[in-house]
Amino acid sequence: MEVKMVKPKTEEEIELMRENAILVSKTLAEVGKVVAPGVTTLELNRVAETFIRDNGAIPSFLGYDGFPAALCISVNDTVVHGFPSDYVLKEGDIVSVDCGTLYKGYNGDSAYTFPVGEVDAETRRLLDVTKESLYRGIAAAVDGNRVGDIGHAVQSYAESFGFSVVRELEGHGIGKRMHENPGVPNYGRQGHGAKLTDGMTICIEPMINAGTRGVYLAENGWEVHTADRRNSAHFELTVVVRKGRAQQLSTFEYIENNVKF
Repeated sequence: MEVKMVKPKTEEEIELMRENAILVSKTLAEVGKVVAPGVTTLELNRVAETFIRDNGAIPSFLGYDGFPAALCISVNDTVVHGFPSDYVLKEGDIVSVDCGTLYKGYNGDSAYTFPVGEVDAETRRLLDVTKESLYRGIAAAVDGNRVGDIGHAVQSYAESFGFSVVRELEGHGIGKRMHENPGVPNYGRQGHGAKLTDGMTICIEPMINAGTRGVYLAENGWEVHTADRRNSAHFELTVVVRKGRAQQLSTFEYIENNVKF
């Protein structure tokens, strides 16, 4: 059965979404500057919410289906949807920071997994492979392809390093609503799934586990953990499907040019 698609965005809509995406990208960089051993995840949330509001936007995760914070902050074996808390970051941790904004009626969404101080070689490889798998997925987000082409690109790359792809969670369309069609799984078969057309705006977000792909939902109904309690990494960017080559709306450049790892 064909998935009902939202209409491709106009160029004016895409420009508003680009403004959102840049704000989210800058917010993640502000958070990254304070990621360090001894800092609580609540402090990361405070930094983000202040920056978002100071720039005239609304933290769209706060209150979304009852979510209690401006950021999803997921440490080590927490895959996604972690609550900011009094947890104090430690040397060798990794922390996924997922951020959303609402600005001028449109949504922005992006995520980055930061190392806390020095991390071991396997953890560094997990971060590098997960981020590269995202870029492989973006390369497949072109007019005429299907979401299975994106998923296949992510899956084949991540699994070639012995890592596992989480299947219970996926990327998504984005626009006036945070989550629109189509769903964008991080696994799949080439040439299968919803068709991608010029002007569609989607979030691609690999969630890659160091160990097995199994996950479980915490008692709070939000936090997703790896079943084997090994680390998981998560990177997300918002892109526009285009003919020939996808257009990135959000970027990691603000992080990678301003945050020391």
